[in-house]
Amino acid sequence: MFTIGQQEIDAVAEVINTRKLFRYADLEAGRAYACESRMKEILGCNESLLVTSGTAALICGLVGLGIGPGDEVIVPAYTWLASAGAVLAVGAIPVLADVDETLTLDPADFERRIGPRTKAVIPVHMAGRPSDMDRILEVAKARGIAVLEDSCQAVGGSYKGRYLATIGDAGAFSFNVYKNISCGEGGALLTNDRRIYERALYYHDMGSAFRGHTLSEPEFLGNTYRMNEIQSAVLYVQLGRLEGILAQLRERRNWIQDAILAADAPLKLSPSADIEGDCGVHVSFLFETGEARIRFCERAAELGCKLGSPIDSGKHVYTNWTTLLERKVGVHPKMNPFLWPENQECRIEELTPECCPRTLDLLTRTATVGVGFDQTREACEAVAEILCRTAREIAGNG
Repeated sequence: MFTIGQQEIDAVAEVINTRKLFRYADLEAGRAYACESRMKEILGCNESLLVTSGTAALICGLVGLGIGPGDEVIVPAYTWLASAGAVLAVGAIPVLADVDETLTLDPADFERRIGPRTKAVIPVHMAGRPSDMDRILEVAKARGIAVLEDSCQAVGGSYKGRYLATIGDAGAFSFNVYKNISCGEGGALLTNDRRIYERALYYHDMGSAFRGHTLSEPEFLGNTYRMNEIQSAVLYVQLGRLEGILAQLRERRNWIQDAILAADAPLKLSPSADIEGDCGVHVSFLFETGEARIRFCERAAELGCKLGSPIDSGKHVYTNWTTLLERKVGVHPKMNPFLWPENQECRIEELTPECCPRTLDLLTRTATVGVGFDQTREACEAVAEILCRTAREIAGNG
């Protein structure tokens, strides 16, 4: 969480004092409703549904799209495990595709991986960086494939002037403690499609719809992913902070990048599908080899600047999705979609540690430096100076 203060404390206290902690306790003035309305206003979408997590939002989105057993959904090989796990949660099978140098879904590999059972794709806007939505939508529309944006790590980000999570058929946000804005845990599904919304609405509340308005979709039993009023109170304040948080991050990102570019150092910045819409949470660099990246990071650390690499980001890397690769889903074997007859013609055998080698190569060759939310300009330029010095030293030594 980048910033939290007295406003959030006061908002929580107000809800507790009303004794109305359940999201349906006050249909006229509930905080959950207020958050959904505020998101629609900020993002310019028709429908918004608060849920308990980003994973729940993805699951509700897939349900809304009608995805189920016998279907395949293409997912990038670099994302949190939940992006693929949500597909299995609705009984479908994930098919992995490579990322490109932006570390988001490679549109060309997405197109290459499409099969006769492909019904949806989940482009993931990783670490606040937008995917190439123009090309992804072009491919998806030509093949009749639904697009569910995973914007869990890119709340407030945009692509060519449009907010992420509102460009495809539906989109998911996460509000856990690691995100741009947070209420500890939570998520939201965004869509302009009323049918997707109504199905998600039923599914997120065990088939109920205490909304006070008419729904056209038939009822069906679902799960329970309701948000409560205390979290919603915090989120409502955080939504008001979103623009300022992103402006501050982007400013500091630009200070670092601009200083590096001005110094003309032998250091390659990773490309972005839309640098203006990028949330600005880090600056990343691409090296010729993994060994060159490691050498650079070690020397930069000696000079006082610590970098990370996405290859070391645990379950964001598909080769660390042990339970998925070993097809261990659910406690009871008959709850495992990999074993269902409906899925036996899906490309289950392609889910192996060797299926996306380009992704592993790019992750190994990429280094990132985090953007300090409260860093001064002088501190950002000092980081850039160390990075440029490191690059020159290594280049000078051959």
